[in-house]
Amino acid sequence: MSELALYGTAIAFSFIAWGLVTSQYLWPQLRRRSNADALRALLLLHGFRFIGLAFLVPGVVSPDLPAAFALPAAYGDLAAAVLALLAFATGLGTRRGIALVWVFNLWGAGDLLYAFYQGNLVGLRPGQLGATYFIVVVLVPLLFITHGLVFRLLLRDNARGHTA
Repeated sequence: MSELALYGTAIAFSFIAWGLVTSQYLWPQLRRRSNADALRALLLLHGFRFIGLAFLVPGVVSPDLPAAFALPAAYGDLAAAVLALLAFATGLGTRRGIALVWVFNLWGAGDLLYAFYQGNLVGLRPGQLGATYFIVVVLVPLLFITHGLVFRLLLRDNARGHTA
């Protein structure tokens, strides 16, 4: 099997596994909570997105990892982590807090989509990722799925006609 096929297979299995974890364990617990409590848990998870800075660490990634991929992926993740933690700290019972959750979620989901787009555009090879391969294969599918949960909670909140 080619390197790219192995990479794609690993990402697909990660989406399946995290999808099952989400449907069996995460969502049943989150939907029982208030939106504010459920969002807090998801925002804290995304507070760890600073780990994307590893794309910039020599020795962790291959020296030929394209900067056109590494820089936006690293700093986009850092920005997502900062936005998640700001939203958490602002308070989810306020309009400002919910607005920050929207900004975080739009930015964070867009950042992940852009990283996949940019990786494809620059011809990223999985071996160039070095140890950060596991970020893309294990963590990114979880982050995508949890962005979906945040959107679901935000839209559920809007359907109820309140912000907290």
